Amino acid sequence: MNDTPALALTDLAVAAAIAAAQVILDVYQRPIHVVTKDDGSPVTEADAAAEAVIIAHLKTSGLPVLGEESVAAGIIPALGDRYWVVDPLDGTKEFIKRNGEFTVNIALVEHGCPTMGVVLAPVSGEIFAGDAGGAWTGRVVDGQATERRAIHTSLLPRPRIVASRSHGHAALEQLCRTLDVESDVSVGSSLKFCLLARGDAQLYPRFTPTCEWDTAAGQAVLEAAGGVVVTLDGAPMRYGKGELAFLNPYFVAAATPALAESGAAEMQRLLA
Repeated sequence: MNDTPALALTDLAVAAAIAAAQVILDVYQRPIHVVTKDDGSPVTEADAAAEAVIIAHLKTSGLPVLGEESVAAGIIPALGDRYWVVDPLDGTKEFIKRNGEFTVNIALVEHGCPTMGVVLAPVSGEIFAGDAGGAWTGRVVDGQATERRAIHTSLLPRPRIVASRSHGHAALEQLCRTLDVESDVSVGSSLKFCLLARGDAQLYPRFTPTCEWDTAAGQAVLEAAGGVVVTLDGAPMRYGKGELAFLNPYFVAAATPALAESGAAEMQRLLA
């Protein structure tokens, strides 16, 4: 097993995300050619180019890499207990819409749990990271993550809920009423996890399918900030589900375990 220190791996992931973001922005500034994958989801040249850059950076760790575009091409390495999970361009639909709400996601998974994650929004330069030392946010300036400050989840008397711009669900309105949600914020990609980690929202229910590379980095950031991510039976969301094509079950991310528990129970009731 590779025993590279966790802090060094966080720094490596930050550098890889910044390099990938530059590649993505190069494509973003010119006409975007879109191809449809076998599963119906869109992909652009930026996805594959960014993943290649990330893998080139991460290979120095000696750890295997589970990358979205590699899996789509049939390349799935033997993962073991410690490996990287990469979504080089999370929110491709947002990328195509040119609304800026897409991210680079890099996570470290150990024994089925995401223990470190980096989420970078190339357009805004916002970067979020979380590991055993806690969670922080900053801004990428001249290729460096600057203005770093610690972040933590927060509680409000009435929670704010965060949802997806591209993947809504009819049950969401009922959930908001039952949990007495103050307001909802619609945002794309793994930025939803980051809004919870920063205290801007408290609840993110997911009623539609995701894959492990969509969620691992965001989950790591949120959990490092004090939040939790659980499936609808209340169990922590696990990784390495190769037998399920790395698909996640429905889940709820929340600022606290108690809020996650009530959210998961209500989601189960609505879906029954």
